[in-house]
Amino acid sequence: MENLLKKYLKGDPTLWVVFIFLCILSIVEMYSASSTLAYKASNHALPVIRHVGFLAGGALLAFVVHLIPSRYIRIFSYVGLLLSVLLLIFVQFKGHNINDAARWLVIGGVQFQPSELGKLSVIIVVADLISRIKDSKIDEWFYFRNIMIILIVVTALILLENLSTAVLLFAVVFIMMFIGRISYKYLIYTVLITMVVIVIGIAMVKTIPQNSMPKMFKRVYTWENRFERHFDKKESTEKKYVINDQNRQVQHGKIAIARGGIFGVMPGNSVERDYLPQAYSDFIFAIIIEEMGLAGGIFVIILYLILLFRAGRIATTCSSVYPALLVIGLSLMIVIQTWINMAVTSTLLPVTGQPLPLISRGGTSILITCIYFGIIFGITREMKEEQLLNEKNSIKQEELPTVNLEEME
Repeated sequence: MENLLKKYLKGDPTLWVVFIFLCILSIVEMYSASSTLAYKASNHALPVIRHVGFLAGGALLAFVVHLIPSRYIRIFSYVGLLLSVLLLIFVQFKGHNINDAARWLVIGGVQFQPSELGKLSVIIVVADLISRIKDSKIDEWFYFRNIMIILIVVTALILLENLSTAVLLFAVVFIMMFIGRISYKYLIYTVLITMVVIVIGIAMVKTIPQNSMPKMFKRVYTWENRFERHFDKKESTEKKYVINDQNRQVQHGKIAIARGGIFGVMPGNSVERDYLPQAYSDFIFAIIIEEMGLAGGIFVIILYLILLFRAGRIATTCSSVYPALLVIGLSLMIVIQTWINMAVTSTLLPVTGQPLPLISRGGTSILITCIYFGIIFGITREMKEEQLLNEKNSIKQEELPTVNLEEME
């Protein structure tokens, strides 16, 4: 295994192992959690085959991307940013509506989320812009202003249909700016202005009737209802245990977790997969705990924590700012999204549409997540090559013959 990783899979071997384990776990759990999809399909194996196909395509994509020099990734990101903005605008008018949210474009029968491309492009562009900041205060303001313009445009377009993704992207970029040593003054201004915008938004939702709200902002009332249900502490005990259309996901998620125990009921023996909506997507972590127990849930958490830990180690050893910030940004996007998914499953947060990275069913999300990993692998590959080159140069310098000046005289 180690020889295979060294020969064909360049980069950090530990992260490749994490990636492979997540893919294997995804196949096993999707096979179990997609029972409702299998019943509806003419071919019962079709949902799993589709998922395996996306994982195989994503793994191939990660392998190809990890061989591309990071300087080309930097260039492609600006093209991706422009394309994602155009697609995010287009999806507002021609988007495919699922669960009252027009987040998808259907291209060749495949659902595509422009927000996924937007997240990836923004992270790479922000890492590039921060890396260009020198000591000059004017220089810092110029790049900070550009970062905020890009962030506001992309998050505003995403926000219209997907609050959690917009918040996730904003939080990751803010952390990147903090790590990139953007002046505290600018960061404080960003927090204060964001809080003011949130307060104004809440006031508008509370005062403007739903019938008078423009159609593009109607999604805010869905968020309001979810927050109210989640934070409603006055709910009677009798209603608390009643399963209805509003709390179906949450209640069956709780039941799945409760059935798991320490070691679970073993893969393939889940009961809640037939009752839990989105068991193969947003709530797949509940099925993991039901089948693999608390031990399996902790194992999955450890895999993502290893990713974050290794990313931190990689960033501290990078010779320049751009790759360090890029690794941190991409790993944070994966890990924070993981935390949101798990927090929703365990009822710490209201229900959102965040899948469990690389494990939940999906097309766009799997492919883009694999690109995240591919870029991280590519950066570690370049670091190893640079280290080997430096070692060779140092050996050559040591082998150079020394000249005795006294003998020459």
